[in-house]
Amino acid sequence: MSEQRHTLDELQRWMQAVIMHPGGVTAGMESAEARDQIVCVPEQAERIITRSHTLSANERLEIYSHAYFSRLLECLREEYSVLAAALGTELFDAFAVAYLHEHPSQSYTLARLGAKFPDYLRQTRPRDETDVGAGWPEFMIDLAQLERLVNEVFDSPGVEKQPLLDGSRLQTIRPERWAAARLVCVPCLRLVRLSYPVNDYFTAIRRGERALVPEPGVSHIAISRRDYRVLRYAIEPAQFELLSSLLDRELVGTAIERAAAVSPLSDVQLALELGNWFQIWTAEGFFSDVVV
Repeated sequence: MSEQRHTLDELQRWMQAVIMHPGGVTAGMESAEARDQIVCVPEQAERIITRSHTLSANERLEIYSHAYFSRLLECLREEYSVLAAALGTELFDAFAVAYLHEHPSQSYTLARLGAKFPDYLRQTRPRDETDVGAGWPEFMIDLAQLERLVNEVFDSPGVEKQPLLDGSRLQTIRPERWAAARLVCVPCLRLVRLSYPVNDYFTAIRRGERALVPEPGVSHIAISRRDYRVLRYAIEPAQFELLSSLLDRELVGTAIERAAAVSPLSDVQLALELGNWFQIWTAEGFFSDVVV
């Protein structure tokens, strides 16, 4: 310990600022967060932390710093296990380390550690450094975005043990009042539009199977949770527009108009399909209530 007396709170906050700094221990000691607690340059570290028989104070701090960032990397590999498997550990870790330097952990929970990872990849636009073909960065970003949403749905509020909308209740609504109804979506429902059809690839990697990067093509996916299981549904553009409108709490009539604007079906065909869609989505637990 140093000759100057410091409170336990000061020591704890100083050490946290030092070992958690993305630039390393030296940069951590020189950071404003550390200097707000204790002013100490690296050469004076042994005033704060005693050396051991074999390690200096700075070396002992480096061990904690390396362990801390190793744990963060481990968490990112777990959160983005599909992306890590697709890229390989070495390449994934290179992106992850750069991300952690740009977005160090600032929350009490590691559940939010990778929240900005897809956006970071999109902003930095990694170069095509693998043999998976042209367009690899876009595919990787789509894969990261899908995996982030899956994890978000898993951790978000769900509807387990709560009543869901029963299909028989929809049948009690008179046709002339249906357009003015509002379907209440469950809080764990998410929608995503991607530039690659990554859903089947995602499933294959999750199963430990080999999979080829698909050709580019717009895809739409609905993600929800039921009985603590995250489920993914490949949906059509018209279904995406319809569900997006319902998530925006628009009336059913308005949602149907948005779906009709992008659907290749005739009005008669679409009307028949709508009944099937609502029946399937209600059975899958997409809705918690209907308000007329």
